[in-house]
Amino acid sequence: MDSKLKIFIGFDSKEVVAYHVLVQSILERSSLPVEFMPIVLTNLEGIFTRERNALQSTEFSFSRFLVPYLSDFDGWSLFMDCDMLARADLAELWALRDDRYAVMCVKHDYQPKIETKFLGQTQTKYEKKNWSSVMLFNNARCKALTPDYVNTATGLQLHQFKWLENDELIGGLPVHWNYLVNEYDYDAEAKIVHFTDGGPYFDDYKNDDYAEEWFAARDRMLHVTQKL
Repeated sequence: MDSKLKIFIGFDSKEVVAYHVLVQSILERSSLPVEFMPIVLTNLEGIFTRERNALQSTEFSFSRFLVPYLSDFDGWSLFMDCDMLARADLAELWALRDDRYAVMCVKHDYQPKIETKFLGQTQTKYEKKNWSSVMLFNNARCKALTPDYVNTATGLQLHQFKWLENDELIGGLPVHWNYLVNEYDYDAEAKIVHFTDGGPYFDDYKNDDYAEEWFAARDRMLHVTQKL
């Protein structure tokens, strides 16, 4: 059914503001009701048990793959990293769901320009990098993603979609639905921008493309009307 958007967003305690600004940007533009589910590790005790990997840059690097399980393997769900800004109505993205596929994403083909990203973390390079930062899950077709599998599979098995029978089950989305800031040139038509190197809330990235829009959304998120 198209009656509402079901959106899971990775939550990281190092960048709390990112989650809330992304939610603000989605709500401002959505033409459908939205159900948000932040993926917070402290809410997943007893479900997500794997230890943190030295190479993972966010707390939700692997827990994102619990989305189908948390959706009871029913219907469709959207996952997004928190370091993003919606610049379009996500109902447009929701309308691209295609039952031929188990999962849909932007199929990036690039090599990161930098070696180090926010907070001095290593910029890892691997095939299908950033494909999993925006995913439309056809939950019933992702039953391999049990908590046991998510807790024990390697990072590459998860992020390279090795839990699927083959890559033909991965549907492609237009690049504007996961537009990588600094990796791609500025494009006014970008619908979801992804501050993959580091969000504007980190001083090193406060002047990057789309940062001004992010700060404006933050200000609107903090707004309170003082008088009726």
